[in-house]
Amino acid sequence: MRIHQVKTYPSKTKFNKKKHLAWKIAEIASDNAKLNKDSIEMVINRIIDNASVAIASLNRGPVITSREMAFKHPRKYGATLFGVDTKKKFDCEWAAWSNGTAVRELDFHDTFLAQDYSHPGDNIPPLLSVAQQNKKSGLDLLKGIITAYEVQVNLVKGICLHKHKIDHIAHLGPSVAAGIGSMLKLNTETIYQSVQQALHTTISTRQSRKGEISSWKAYAPAHAGKLAIEAVDRAMRGEGAPSPIYEGEDSVIARILDGKSAKYLVPLPKINEQKKAILETYTKEYSAEYQSQALIDIAKILNKKISNLNNIKKIDIYTSHHTHYVIGTGANDPQKMDPNASRETLDHSIMYIFAVALEDGDWHHVKSYTKKRSNKKSTIKIWKSIKTHEDKKWTKKYHNPDPKKKAFGAKVIVTMNNGKKIIELLERADAHPYGARPFKRINYINKFLTLTKDILNKKESDRFLKTAQKLKSLKSGQLDKLNITVKKNQLKKNFKKGIF
Repeated sequence: MRIHQVKTYPSKTKFNKKKHLAWKIAEIASDNAKLNKDSIEMVINRIIDNASVAIASLNRGPVITSREMAFKHPRKYGATLFGVDTKKKFDCEWAAWSNGTAVRELDFHDTFLAQDYSHPGDNIPPLLSVAQQNKKSGLDLLKGIITAYEVQVNLVKGICLHKHKIDHIAHLGPSVAAGIGSMLKLNTETIYQSVQQALHTTISTRQSRKGEISSWKAYAPAHAGKLAIEAVDRAMRGEGAPSPIYEGEDSVIARILDGKSAKYLVPLPKINEQKKAILETYTKEYSAEYQSQALIDIAKILNKKISNLNNIKKIDIYTSHHTHYVIGTGANDPQKMDPNASRETLDHSIMYIFAVALEDGDWHHVKSYTKKRSNKKSTIKIWKSIKTHEDKKWTKKYHNPDPKKKAFGAKVIVTMNNGKKIIELLERADAHPYGARPFKRINYINKFLTLTKDILNKKESDRFLKTAQKLKSLKSGQLDKLNITVKKNQLKKNFKKGIF
């Protein structure tokens, strides 16, 4: 790996573009690095994972709306839509929009946390849609996805966005552009311009994840993927981009992030070095914000330890800065304590999540979020007793650069009415790569089977799983086989009219 120092320069300074971070990204996207075998297998896992959550969310509001919008953009030789007859094709950017929304809606796919947050699986829908429309092979798609993960993971390691309340999709735009460039075998210059355009157009604020969280949380990464596709299209036609987008006098760093005196250190593989960043990422066992995964595991343990939950006086959760201030009481969001809050809000409230998991001894992607569930009196009582605290020891663990030592857990102290304290702590979720029972291929398959059980017939389920696991051997034009269809009458509609 190489560590690139990234800082701003006055416009009058002659700053060779080959030193630009966007150029360095483009170099690794356009190289001929051999594909790592473990990375290939992990891509297959994540394609299965994405399909699981996408199919499970087919009839949720945002997904229905995104699908209706995509329906208005048919294309004879385009890309497929999850759930829809594979013979029907649509413009790839709109397929990416709809499929990306389906993947993100349940907040149930993969994650990577470092200086910033990310859901690298968000790269897959736009890359797959472009690959389908352009008749690419399984190997082409693998190369693109591995590159996209590499770029996003390393940007997340080096550049913090949330500190300045910028949404993490600002790292997704460049990674999608780089991945598409790699998949289409574009030259370095074209990818360089694409990455810059994609970053420039995907800057938005974190209000989408603050207060009363709306359906835009599901749309945001799909929007970034769509914009990145359009950025690549323009660059392929010879159009340039704001440059240097990271280091310029009025660049993203200078005006939106840490300012003109800032210095960032961004790791990237050497040219032609195998890309393995996808192996540092991890999926979710539970449909909730990633930093709640280990706490759900803790709650399940406490459920068995505490015989009478009515005797709980208070619960204190000691955890990292990120967990406390984003999904904990440190966020100071009253909505996180509201039984009538949106699902999107509740899955970003560790107080709610912990209370439900403690009572139920489990977590369900639908049942745990119903209005009936969130308004249960006993749940509300526990919920209101929970307070989170930042513990610098946990913050340090959260930022440990060693993947084997990085931790996203917490210590929980339950104080009973009689004064007795029950303590549990867990550094990583059980399903984490370095957790008690890391997710393997069989776990991804079981997750798929569980989430699609009442939606897919066995024949279609088996076909998809068999196809996905043979991704490497899929020939040019065969990527449509990665689509999954359901009966037309199983897809709900939104009959409200829009512009299209």
